[in-house]
Amino acid sequence: MRPPYTLTDKILSLVASISEKIGEINAHHLYKPTTELRKKNRIKTIQSSLEIEGNTLTEEQITALLDNKRIIAPLKDIQEVQNAIEVYERLKQFNPSSIKDLEKAHAILMKDLIDKAGKLRTSNVGIVKGSKVEHIAPDGSMVRGLMNDLFRYVKEDPELNLIKSCVFHYEFEFIHPFLDGNGRMGRLWQTLILMQQYPVFEYLPVESLIKKNQKEYYNKLSESDKKGNSTPFIEFMMAIILEALQQVLLAQNHNLSTKDRILIFKEKMQNERFSRKDYLQHFKNISAPTASRDLKWAVEQKILEKYGEQRLTEYQFIG
Repeated sequence: MRPPYTLTDKILSLVASISEKIGEINAHHLYKPTTELRKKNRIKTIQSSLEIEGNTLTEEQITALLDNKRIIAPLKDIQEVQNAIEVYERLKQFNPSSIKDLEKAHAILMKDLIDKAGKLRTSNVGIVKGSKVEHIAPDGSMVRGLMNDLFRYVKEDPELNLIKSCVFHYEFEFIHPFLDGNGRMGRLWQTLILMQQYPVFEYLPVESLIKKNQKEYYNKLSESDKKGNSTPFIEFMMAIILEALQQVLLAQNHNLSTKDRILIFKEKMQNERFSRKDYLQHFKNISAPTASRDLKWAVEQKILEKYGEQRLTEYQFIG
């Protein structure tokens, strides 16, 4: 059975805008950022998703752990980060339609943090915020059946993946299938559903925008609970996804270094020869002198081979 939600005008408008942005990203070959940017975005994702759950580690400390350096911090926080690093590195190994894979991912994410990591709960739980019970999760005896229904929706329903991922995220938080770690798992699995169709989501730090809008994130989960459908949460998450995609395009225009631009262009051109004009058409927001400096740098670094002079100059990536 399909989970309850309504496709509002706002959702349909967001779908159109997101599709447009993904088209732009694909056209500019930005769906696979350079190694350096991938690492930065992965660190942002891990730091933000865990900070929402109370983890204290900074981006600098997470970078140190990624580089196998020692840091001084609470052991629990270090364990959480090490687990998250491992699960995100193995993201492509998980099938978003498989409950077994969900349990495997949870076992990695919550290793040495809780007793029943990777096991769906069979006991009853309530979510407490401060002194107030925020949400009574479904009875433990219902969890397996509810999760089977949810995964059947993910696997078989013809709904758009963009919407499906948001519905899954909300329903997962509502069911609260594990004793702990549900927030970070819900965000992780939405990413996994999205990246099956849109590779850009593997390294898109959506979690950092959720962290910035954390109060509204919880408010929309609560509003959806009260309404008995995920529509308010879908609208919120789709707006977050759109903003994250806009940031990718903005970064291309304003924040990329010479090296970033050259490596992105290498992904596009492979072994084909090209001119400075071709380079400028790809990076529309840089000037002709900047393009010349980029190409000169790449030649000096032996990344590019240069052929011809002045207007007839062409370039080709080495190796």
